[in-house]
Amino acid sequence: MKITAQEEYGLRCILQLAREQIANSDSNLEPGAMFVRDIAEREGLSVAYVEKILWTLGRSGIVESVRGPKGGYRLTRPCGEVSLGEVMRVLGGIPSEEEICAQFTGNQDTCVHHDDCGLKPVWASITDFVHSVFDKVPISALLTGSVDVKFVQITNKSGGKPFAPAPVAVKN
Repeated sequence: MKITAQEEYGLRCILQLAREQIANSDSNLEPGAMFVRDIAEREGLSVAYVEKILWTLGRSGIVESVRGPKGGYRLTRPCGEVSLGEVMRVLGGIPSEEEICAQFTGNQDTCVHHDDCGLKPVWASITDFVHSVFDKVPISALLTGSVDVKFVQITNKSGGKPFAPAPVAVKN
């Protein structure tokens, strides 16, 4: 799985806003709001890049800008109600099996195995699994380190012996 810079840095910006929402300790700002320059400084990013990320997240309704001298950006909902999956989809998302197959067509317009592909069910299962995990992880869980995904069971569709479980460990 490939994570883009926008996804990584966007999640880090969201985590900054979530921490601020929970702490709500700076009385100079609107509740839960942070200045773009403070997020950029804490994450080691340019102000322009953080503004671009927050603008994208703002268009989706995950964050909002607060005007005025005590303004900034803040989450529009409690961080426990915003899922990792929602943020990932806005920032770029995990490609679907159609997008994966369309990316690797060789010299053709479509993959030569389009109608009879042994890989397509694997890509579909993996993307479905990743989406389901991301959708179940609230941003608040990333702050507490309480995310723990143990394993995935892979089965044989033809009714034969199940494949051995493949361990997948995600601990944040």
